[in-house]
Amino acid sequence: MSAIMVEFGTTRDGDMAARVGDLAYIAIPIDAGFSVASAWRLSRPLHEWNRADVYGAECSVSDHQAFRAYVGDIALHVRQREALGRIETVHPISTPWGKSQTATVYAPGIVFHSTAGHGGFKLDHMRNKAMPEALRIAGGWYEEDGDWARVAAGYPDLFTYREQASADRILRDWCPDAWEAIHGRALAPGESFSRERDEFSRRHTQDWVVISARTTASPPGYVEVIASLGGRRDASPKRAFLVPGEDYAHRGRHGFVIDPDRHGEIELSPR
Repeated sequence: MSAIMVEFGTTRDGDMAARVGDLAYIAIPIDAGFSVASAWRLSRPLHEWNRADVYGAECSVSDHQAFRAYVGDIALHVRQREALGRIETVHPISTPWGKSQTATVYAPGIVFHSTAGHGGFKLDHMRNKAMPEALRIAGGWYEEDGDWARVAAGYPDLFTYREQASADRILRDWCPDAWEAIHGRALAPGESFSRERDEFSRRHTQDWVVISARTTASPPGYVEVIASLGGRRDASPKRAFLVPGEDYAHRGRHGFVIDPDRHGEIELSPR
């Protein structure tokens, strides 16, 4: 693997920062730990950086040690990616997402295409035929938001360990049947977001589940919510409730279920 420069320092704002090759990271304090914001090609010394130089939030970390670990993980990913020898080129072909503007050759017959608005992999006939059946998409086009994970699972040696872990998580969460088919075991409860979501929907099909919410000044400390049976967002009947803020703060990631004995119904008003 090639040597990737990793540099740590402190910004003009007093924040911990790091440079990994062309990548820049600043740990910005939040209520619990730090938000890791990033930028590309900040050529100035780290002590001249400031928060206006970075954007977005890649993740949050608990402390400076966790920030260093995150940066180290990125550095390993970059080293592995460079060692894979991917080739940047131009293949001006038509894709399901528009005309290809740039292309990255991962291996013969496996090319990632970028267009003006989207992108994805194209596997030639032989490469696509060699994919595990549970992962294969007819035609060999795999879009970049989720289907790329199928390619990473089918050809793991062409991806970094970080990419492989991300692909595994995507397949567990959104393509659990495919994941089980290639791993030969059933996913345990809690290992798949979509499986949990479907189970939540089955359990609460006749319960009132919140579909929208807003804070209210009167009475203070409450959240005004609108709920439908099973959380359906079609023309199903809807009802409004007042929910204590402390209750709503502990809602699950698949929805908040109304407790008729605790959450008072109010008149449904137009929004």
